[in-house]
Amino acid sequence: MKELSVLHKALAEGGKILSAKFGKVGYRLKGRANLLTEADLASQKIVKAVIHAAFPEDAFMAEEDDKAPDLSASRIWVIDPLDGTTNYAHGFPAAAVSIALLAGGEILVGGVLDPFRREVFTARRGGGAFLNGRRLAVSKVPSLSKALLTTGFAYDRTKKADFYCSFFSDFMKLSHDVRRMGVASLDLAWLAAGRIDGYWEFGLKPWDVAAGKLLVEEAGGRVSDFSGGLWTELAVYGSQTLATNGLVHMEMLGRIKKRLVKKNRKTEVSS
Repeated sequence: MKELSVLHKALAEGGKILSAKFGKVGYRLKGRANLLTEADLASQKIVKAVIHAAFPEDAFMAEEDDKAPDLSASRIWVIDPLDGTTNYAHGFPAAAVSIALLAGGEILVGGVLDPFRREVFTARRGGGAFLNGRRLAVSKVPSLSKALLTTGFAYDRTKKADFYCSFFSDFMKLSHDVRRMGVASLDLAWLAAGRIDGYWEFGLKPWDVAAGKLLVEEAGGRVSDFSGGLWTELAVYGSQTLATNGLVHMEMLGRIKKRLVKKNRKTEVSS
């Protein structure tokens, strides 16, 4: 399949940039806690060049693009050239390149490359998910009480720290433990690999989750929003993300709904 071959090449080229520039770049701020490095831009440039050479008519949605993507395009490559920029800029070795292709509104192929562990996670719709050629399957952990979870905090965390931490507190009490890696695409890839059992986060973007969504689903897991519904269009991918091995999904969903109800009641009282 040509798309899968091009995906592998684009991931590899982006990963080379991240490896070569690690520990050698500074950063500037796009927001108080939203960083940008030279590696983001260089990785995005080479990834897009590889894909454009193979599929010149395809559209792009890439994190560092200045113009809005054409969401009406029949084929859109969704790219995060450096997921985990804050980690990367501080010399913390947890980051990834994430690429997915949507065709006809469905994710056709997706991949996440971890340049530090030399791990390449890829998936094709209906064809399974793989790590360096080995087929993946989500964990068989049956309940939240036995689960290892991950999460992340959105860029508005300075204003909503207590709100986000309330979910962390709930799940920390109910599970084996909660991790916070700071790389959404790897959280999803590791879920597909059975290394974790559940993951939730607010305020992500399509480029953070498109590839990981396919990885999780092709590995036998489940992805939804916080009402349990599917992401129906690309623009809402990641705004509410709950991904699990499927077995703990309803437990996590129930806890999230309870916490959201509490927030809404508190807001109504204060207003």
